[in-house]
Amino acid sequence: MKQFAEEQRKNRRYPSIALVKIPQVFSGDAFLKDISITGCRIECTMHVDIETNSQHTIKIYPEENTGIDEFSLMAECKWIHPGGYSCDIGFVIKKSPGKKDFERYVDYLSWRRNA
Repeated sequence: MKQFAEEQRKNRRYPSIALVKIPQVFSGDAFLKDISITGCRIECTMHVDIETNSQHTIKIYPEENTGIDEFSLMAECKWIHPGGYSCDIGFVIKKSPGKKDFERYVDYLSWRRNA
């Protein structure tokens, strides 16, 4: 099933370990597992009550060594996979107010993966 979902994606996703905050959904921290120009997967370290098709502001704090500032994304929750005391959430990116830093981060992750 996972391979099928990856084959249907328009853009390749790149692994990440950036810190993420979704203030409207929960007060804790989460981690960006992967990202592309069109979507991302976030791992929350606790169970999160979030509805599919709901839109949220996601704040991403790239790793310090990237030299890229934090940025926000407007994204829509497409799926949630709960697992014990944590969960993975899949988002489709709708808009990026900090577009320059977002694009730089995806470019950096692409370069890092191919280096």
